[in-house]
Amino acid sequence: MKPLLFLLTLVFATISLADRPNIVLVLADDLGYGDLACFGAKDVQTPNLDRFASEGLRFTSCYAGHANCSPSRTALMTGRTPTRVGVRNWIPEDSPVHVRRSEITIAKLLQQSGYTTCHSGKWHMNGEFNKPTQPQPGDHGFDHWFSTQNNAYPSHRNPDNFVRNGKEVGKLEGYAAHHVADEALRWLDARDKAKPFFLYVCFHEPHEPIASDAKYTALYPHDDPAYSAHHGNITQMDDAFGRVMKKLDESGLRDNTLVLFTSDNGPAITAQHPYGSSGPLRDKKGSMWEGGIRVPGILRWPGKTKPGTTSDEPICHVDFLPTACAITGITPPGDRVLDGANWLPVLEGGQVERKTPLYWHFNRASGEPKVAMRVGDWKILAMLDKTPPPRSNDITEQEERDFKEAALKNFMLFNLRADIGEKNDLAASESAKLTEMKALLETKYAEVRAESPMWPVWTFTGSEGKKIEWPDYVKKKKAAPAKKQP
Repeated sequence: MKPLLFLLTLVFATISLADRPNIVLVLADDLGYGDLACFGAKDVQTPNLDRFASEGLRFTSCYAGHANCSPSRTALMTGRTPTRVGVRNWIPEDSPVHVRRSEITIAKLLQQSGYTTCHSGKWHMNGEFNKPTQPQPGDHGFDHWFSTQNNAYPSHRNPDNFVRNGKEVGKLEGYAAHHVADEALRWLDARDKAKPFFLYVCFHEPHEPIASDAKYTALYPHDDPAYSAHHGNITQMDDAFGRVMKKLDESGLRDNTLVLFTSDNGPAITAQHPYGSSGPLRDKKGSMWEGGIRVPGILRWPGKTKPGTTSDEPICHVDFLPTACAITGITPPGDRVLDGANWLPVLEGGQVERKTPLYWHFNRASGEPKVAMRVGDWKILAMLDKTPPPRSNDITEQEERDFKEAALKNFMLFNLRADIGEKNDLAASESAKLTEMKALLETKYAEVRAESPMWPVWTFTGSEGKKIEWPDYVKKKKAAPAKKQP
């Protein structure tokens, strides 16, 4: 390291140890790139997030670490591409898949460095939730946790599956977003105020099973109640987010608190609620196209971010751990590969210095591409030469073998700056760039696949689906006979 850079690093570490900022990470669930007014939505009301964006920095090339729930959360917490960690798909209840004890989360690093820590909301980083057989939020660095394994059941309304520090809470009256926010507020009041804090708020909205308070659905009159419910669900989440921001401001915490808001993946756009939006991006949740992985990202850090600004520099959820380490003067883990990079230079108009390109890997991805990589403005996608498994969550010996043996094929290349909608495949016309990107992708693919652990054979029980309480309009839609094709 150059002498001046080394000196600046020491000075920064000394300052941050003396006066480290609080960190609040807020995660929405299945919120698409085009689902916020401040990201171009014309038919959704998100006044609190719009105000928040006007006070900080919008990342217009913010990426989730994966195209669905559990892997994306794993990327945020570990700074490692989730396929490497072994979390390759969403984790069902009672699954053997989990973020292992050997992984080091940013919560654990912050806790060990003197931060007090709290998780409120959706956890989804293990299958055997609240059992001693797998690590729980407390084992991964959270002093206080008020969590659900996956979704709020039977829906967002009156959930009965929250656990607080290992004890089942029972049925709660009201809506999940506000329970999650209110627990965060209670913890902020009760925490050890002599310590800086890390607060990880994970809303369930607008993931199904959706349930929205009538005061929010009333904002969206429509012939289809699913439209009103979906959009109302986003506004419901926005209102709960506003509660947390108001608490920070009223408690005098605003100026020394970094707040990052983002989403775990693109919009679900399901048969029951086909109203999420990817904006100008291609496809949706579960896909390696931009609509599956590019998400809203908004940062407010007074004195560090300029109000109402934007950056199109690509950042990703895997960057959160190394960036938080840089902010707090913590040495990142040196005994393992970190796939993320520190994005602090972006706050000064600079670029992220990456040792490894942004990378996504999902054998069960919807659509043909299963692997993707971005370098600068360029994105390469590839298919696999093994037949993808059915879209269920069984773990079979065949699937595990195929995961370790599948080779890349049928490469596609896009320039995202010129073609954000990924409409023009340049693989044939940009042969030199394709060769360059292909070599990088194949190297990364082989490395990640080799490190990913194997899981035991397991049969998906579908137990979560049995707990869902669908609204009447969904029940009617499910009961209606399928329309015959002309």
